[in-house]
Amino acid sequence: ACAMDWQVLTRELSLYLESQVRVGLFGSGVGLSLVLGFGVAYACYYLSSIAKKPQLVASNDRFCRFLEEYCPVVTETYYPTIWCWEGRVQTLLRPFITSRPQVQYRNELIKTADGGQILLDWFDNNDSLYYPDASTRPTVLLLPGLTGTSKESYILHMIHQSEMLGYRCVVFNNRGIAGEDLLTPRTYCAANTEDLEAVIHHVHSLHPSAPLMAAGVSMGGMLLLNYLGKTGRDTPLMAAAIFSAGWNVFESVESLEKPLNWLLFNYYLTTCLQSSISRHRQMLEKLFDMDLVMKARTVREFDKQFTSVMFGYRTIDDYYEDASPCRKLKSVGIPVLCLNSVDDVFSPGHAIPVETAKQNANVALVLTSCGGHIGFLEGIWPRKCTYMDRVFKQFVQAMFEHGNKIFSM
Repeated sequence: ACAMDWQVLTRELSLYLESQVRVGLFGSGVGLSLVLGFGVAYACYYLSSIAKKPQLVASNDRFCRFLEEYCPVVTETYYPTIWCWEGRVQTLLRPFITSRPQVQYRNELIKTADGGQILLDWFDNNDSLYYPDASTRPTVLLLPGLTGTSKESYILHMIHQSEMLGYRCVVFNNRGIAGEDLLTPRTYCAANTEDLEAVIHHVHSLHPSAPLMAAGVSMGGMLLLNYLGKTGRDTPLMAAAIFSAGWNVFESVESLEKPLNWLLFNYYLTTCLQSSISRHRQMLEKLFDMDLVMKARTVREFDKQFTSVMFGYRTIDDYYEDASPCRKLKSVGIPVLCLNSVDDVFSPGHAIPVETAKQNANVALVLTSCGGHIGFLEGIWPRKCTYMDRVFKQFVQAMFEHGNKIFSM
């Protein structure tokens, strides 16, 4: 009897607790009110502080009007993914979240004046309906980031966008980074533009009648800016797009050396740099103490022991000064659109050369409040197209199809 009474009591108590949880939280509306209240508060915060129109910085009113008409995405509100809008989170998640479009490349190795070789990956787009004539098909030269290659998801997405528009793409892989052998004890850096100059000359010579643009991401953007600052108007490029470039290398490395940023990004990036040269150790040991290089624990240490020495700089500060595109922005002689997020730990917002950009009619900066480094995720589940992809697509299309109007509006 006692056992039966205990079972009855237990069952009744369970039913009572279930009813109280159900009624107390949702039947009475308390729990639902809490959830709704939190949701409304978060939505208000998101819409007031996170989702904002980018800041468009350009001294040339005609360039601004051109962008407003043919590249309107730069004037529209950017809505970062609501559950991962913070810069570090966007930076970390983008490689894992975004899809990887299938791209079939044609590989080409070109020789350099010093005996080295560069691997180019071509997407010819021979099925282009808009530009069936290969000799005049618009071409986009793509420059990946520090240790990036043609396999990076952001490069694949740019090619996918270009494919839809009918354009041809070619990816410039830095020396020794994409599986090809290193024929000389030399790799690459953000300041030395010799390899890029050789690639641009080569691509232009193959298709002299085809309009040519370039787009650089992160260090690729820095290299492209340094090239444009050096050449001015004397370049086959008609325009360029720059994404998440580090404008001031001193500020970039200082930001990356903050404890959390070192843990999340700096150490990993350093190991990627070391991994990229370890395969060429036998060649590089001719000039470098590779044991010392492999002990580096920060990008600054790696550059001090390896990059600055390779390219003949007296000190690492000399290299960083020469590699900083902010010093050359005044000399850019073709239309350039530069997208940065002010919460990018690789390129902190306070180091973006807003005032310098205002002194060059060829330059437009697009600054978002969120987006991180090559992040710019948007949508509830940002698998396909990012804000960066949309800026790229609209700008290259605007320049190829309406570029002659840019200074006549």
